[in-house]
Amino acid sequence: MQTKVQQTKHDFSTGPYIERDSKGKMTYWETSDGFWVKREYDAKGNETYWEDSTGYWTKSEYDDKGNQTYFETSKGYWVKREYDARGKVISTESGKKSLKKVAQ
Repeated sequence: MQTKVQQTKHDFSTGPYIERDSKGKMTYWETSDGFWVKREYDAKGNETYWEDSTGYWTKSEYDDKGNQTYFETSKGYWVKREYDARGKVISTESGKKSLKKVAQ
């Protein structure tokens, strides 16, 4: 679990605001116009979640060897991959989920 740094004020004239986790991986990035990117990682350092201020996001899953086994986007696109013992892709499936809005 990442620890978020409490920001009180940032002087954007020196560049974007950046937060990093204890391993040095970038977890948050923001520009002076309010655009931001958030990232999350698993225990092995693989990026498992990416989101920006427009609402776009991606999710990823990995096997024990660090191979990406699943990838999904906020637009509904997804990819599943299987690997052999040497890390070579042996099967790939992909598609698009139906993104229905629930009436309120």
